[in-house]
Amino acid sequence: MAYHIIDYFFVVFHSSLILFNLFGWIWRRTRIYNLIILLLTGASWLFLGLIVGTLGYCPLTDWHFRILDKLGVTGLPNSYVKYLTDRTLGLNMEASVIDKITLTAFLLALAFSLFFNVRDLMKGKRILQ
Repeated sequence: MAYHIIDYFFVVFHSSLILFNLFGWIWRRTRIYNLIILLLTGASWLFLGLIVGTLGYCPLTDWHFRILDKLGVTGLPNSYVKYLTDRTLGLNMEASVIDKITLTAFLLALAFSLFFNVRDLMKGKRILQ
């Protein structure tokens, strides 16, 4: 029972974090936090990925998949976004397509976040409120 609760927590929390990564740059009050979270995500994917031997490594995915293993779920993909699209939308897209979409969306969100944070800084708007 506890593992099921933790599973649902991870689905909600991780999905919310992904949505914040993608769209947190839209609101000026959340832009700097969005940029920080995007940079931490990118650092995890790259630097932690190099340490553990898997580019794109995310500790949240690792922890969630360990919970799913305890629940007897097998055949999990490498990508959390692939897992989410399979689980929540019932889609079974190619993992390589999901990975390309994920990376493209991340890079676009990072570009928007950088642009708007720099623009706010140049206009003298307070970044932290």
